[in-house]
Amino acid sequence: MSGQGYEELIVLKRKLDELFHRYNDLKSEVTDLKNGNEDLKNRLQEREDRIKDLEIKYERVKLTGALLGEGENATEAKKKITELVREIDRCVALLNR
Repeated sequence: MSGQGYEELIVLKRKLDELFHRYNDLKSEVTDLKNGNEDLKNRLQEREDRIKDLEIKYERVKLTGALLGEGENATEAKKKITELVREIDRCVALLNR
């Protein structure tokens, strides 16, 4: 082998080693990012579940306050009670058929 061909082979080997090293680094980074993404998805789902729970509790508190006659929610509570009474009346009517 000529000196120049041998040097080119060494340069190519170095470049190939560098590419493998970069490939492995990127592969590791991708794995880390996927794991981080999965963790963020789980945390987001937990937050969404927590928000739903808090919204349900808030509605209950609002309704309770309205039933106690507190604030502007009293009218809303009366509407809700009226709707529930109508629904009960419909159910009773269906049962009496």
